[in-house]
Amino acid sequence: MQPFTSKQDFCDWLNQFEHPHLIAGWANQPHWVSVTTAGRLTVHIPFAAKNLLDELSEWVISKQQTDALAPFSVEIIIAPKALATTVAHSVNGVKNIIAVTSAKGGVGKSTTAVNLALAIAQSGAKVGLLDADIYGPSVPMMLGKQEAKPDVRDNKWMQPVEAFGIFSHSIGYLVDKSEAAIWRGPMASKALAQLLNETEWPDVDYLVIDMPPGTGDIQLTLSQQIPVTGAVIVTTPQDLALADARKGATMFEKVDVPVIGLIENMSYHICSHCGEKEHIFGVGGAQKLASEYGLALLAQIPLHIALREDIDQGRPTVVAQPESEHTQRYLQLAERVCSSLYWQGKPKPDAISFTLVD
Repeated sequence: MQPFTSKQDFCDWLNQFEHPHLIAGWANQPHWVSVTTAGRLTVHIPFAAKNLLDELSEWVISKQQTDALAPFSVEIIIAPKALATTVAHSVNGVKNIIAVTSAKGGVGKSTTAVNLALAIAQSGAKVGLLDADIYGPSVPMMLGKQEAKPDVRDNKWMQPVEAFGIFSHSIGYLVDKSEAAIWRGPMASKALAQLLNETEWPDVDYLVIDMPPGTGDIQLTLSQQIPVTGAVIVTTPQDLALADARKGATMFEKVDVPVIGLIENMSYHICSHCGEKEHIFGVGGAQKLASEYGLALLAQIPLHIALREDIDQGRPTVVAQPESEHTQRYLQLAERVCSSLYWQGKPKPDAISFTLVD
């Protein structure tokens, strides 16, 4: 039987495994692989990727048998790392912030953000969801939590509302819709910052922020004062939506927030009777825009009545129909977003602790 005599032997063996979410020589990356003196191997995947974990686990079992290796134990875990941002301070209890944005309303951004957050959670991470649409909060309804009110600790720290395994907060939990809708820009921006920083997030790996549409005060507040790790732009194939998506990409570029990629929502319509695809908003627009800005086209999500029905009933498709093709698209999107975020970013150094000795 072939024995491994060093950590590098293990890494060279693991590097034979290839996957779309990995780079060449991935096992040689710092902190990915650890080996104990007893020969126990641990692989730390630093982003949410349950599908990757499952495929790597199967590969390891198969290769151990076919390569006639000396017996050794392998543990593969998902342990998302906090990534550096251009904003110096951080948000307590949050490792990474993903802003889901669109410069135009009506493109399905909130539906995408909610399903993306749920899909990231199912991919192995602890997830928070912040509804930053101060003027028209929709997350409470989409999660079936319209009547929920957050608990408050010490008269300051708001506790997020848990739904389907994720931790959410929204101005919709605190005020009536009519009150939120008449706020001026500076007041709305201040409320958003307070909502983010005075929520006691429970050490989430990713906080998905459902941004309001546009490129105004709230978007600038987020991008300049909040440590956004990366942004995802949602658009449709329609020329008007693509024109506004360009503005969003340009804004994030100017404020040094990395854009992870584009999501083309309502990419095509699927008939609920015959299953035929129909490109009612055009074809190829998001791909052209992605190429223009050097961005990835992360996913093409179809327009289907089931997606609307699920969200209206307060049970988003990812939890309402876990085995559906729609859910599989969101799960693939989640892993692509998290892996791209990691490889585009730079991990924060681990905190150094000191112990005083008398």
